[in-house]
Parts: sequence; C-alpha cells; structure tokens
Amino acid sequence: MIVEEALSRATRRLAEAGVETARLDARLLLASIDGMSASAVLLDPGRVLAADVESAFDRLVDRRARREPVSRILGRREFWSLDFAISLATLDPRPDSETLVEAALTQFEPEPRRRVLDLGTGTGCLLLSVLSERPKWVGLGIDIAEEAVAVARANARTLELSERAHFQTGDWDKGLVGTFDLILSNPPYIPSSEIAGLSPEVASFDPLRALDGGADGLDAYRALAPALLRLLAPQGRAVIELGKGQVAEIAGIMEAAGLRALERRQDLAGVERCLVLGHPVP
Repeated sequence: MIVEEALSRATRRLAEAGVETARLDARLLLASIDGMSASAVLLDPGRVLAADVESAFDRLVDRRARREPVSRILGRREFWSLDFAISLATLDPRPDSETLVEAALTQFEPEPRRRVLDLGTGTGCLLLSVLSERPKWVGLGIDIAEEAVAVARANARTLELSERAHFQTGDWDKGLVGTFDLILSNPPYIPSSEIAGLSPEVASFDPLRALDGGADGLDAYRALAPALLRLLAPQGRAVIELGKGQVAEIAGIMEAAGLRALERRQDLAGVERCLVLGHPVP
C-alpha cells in the first residue's frame, strides 16, 4: 500500500470514530512509525509502505479510533515549544495552561534568583517552562503520584534543567517549609458530575485525580488557599489555573483566606483561565 492510500483509509476510519482532526492525526501517527516529520509524509504520497510499517500504522490508528489521544499514543506532548514526556499518571498538558507561564514570567524581572514552587506538577511542564526562560531561577515541583514525579524528573533531565528543578512526592503543601517567590498550580477543577460528559480523550485517558474538583469543582482551591498564604513570600505571587466561569468564586475563596486577587488572564479562546494572587498591601 502506498502512503496516500494508507492515509486516506486511516482518515476515513478516524472520521467515522468521531475524531475531528482525522487527517492530521493520521499523518502524525504514520510519521511516528516511519521516522519522518508529519509534513514530510505529504511529500512522497506514492511511496510504498513496508509491510511492518503498514501493520504498525494500523495498530496505532485502531488506538486513535478508540479515542486515545495522539499525544498519549506517542507518549509526548509539546508545551511552550518544549517536548514533554507524559504518562497515564500525568495530565496531558494543553495550550490553555501556557497562559500561566505567560503570566508567571511577567511577575518579576529575570534577575535576581527566585524560588518557584509548582503544586500538582504532573509532567513538570509549568515549572520547567518557566525555568527554561529564567536561567537564574530554581524550583520545586510537588505531586501526590510517585509516577508523575518520575516523569517530571525525566523531563527535567531531557531539558537539561535537573540542576535547578527538583521534584518530590507530596500532598499539596504538607511538609514544606520556607517561602517561595512564585507559586504555580493547575489543580483539578472539573465538577465531579461533569467528568463523564467530557470528550473521551479527556474523560477516559487523563488521570481522574487531575480532573475531579469535587461537587462544585472547587475542593482543591479550598485546600490551596491556606497553603498559598503560608508559603508565599511577602512580595511573592501565586499563579493558578481555573475553569470556565470559576474566577469569581475562586477569587472569593482566596480573598477569604487572606490573599489578594491581583490579575485575571484569558486564554486564547477568551476564557478567564488564570488568576494571579499576592498578599494584601500592608
């Protein structure tokens, strides 16, 4: 079978399964097997695929037809123009979360050295993206899942950030001492009753603990509020992610705990996705 025939067949199969980006996904999957870029696949549509390549491609298409995300099939995701390994223990990083990185980088000048904390670090994408832009800063990532911590450490090694980024298993702020100039967090914020209605790519493949925010989606913020108040340096900033329509309630939770909501940021879709917090002015 030639490339174009294989792509056309795979595209039909994925479209029938409800995949909106069927042609693109087919190209990405074929490229991952054949050692080419996705664009290079298009340059030689008449090339005959080896039998083992064709069989491997069919297996990957079967997985995508079951709505497993391409990123999980390939085991990696691009975030902030960096390549991150992912696993079943980690949330699949999404472009919406880059809003936090953008906000974090504007809170302080590049120098001097700053201490950064990432609560619920997952792949480490938030912390590592920030450190990649700030060579003098150092950071600590915390996650309750040991496997997620292992993935984050591997990503730090791959990105050559291990000397400045450290990761450990923990339950939010328990056992942490000292203060941090910048605290990042993308906590679970989906109301429990809404999870089943999410796309299969999310509901079936992202870890439940990274999605489920309790009955109203705000349980993690109630736990985070006193932690942020305790761990945030006097002139520090916390940058947290939130779900659509949650900003007012979450700001209220944080202000009731003694923090001040300083800034709201929208993602590329215009959703208020990020809240910047600080201590009240003395």
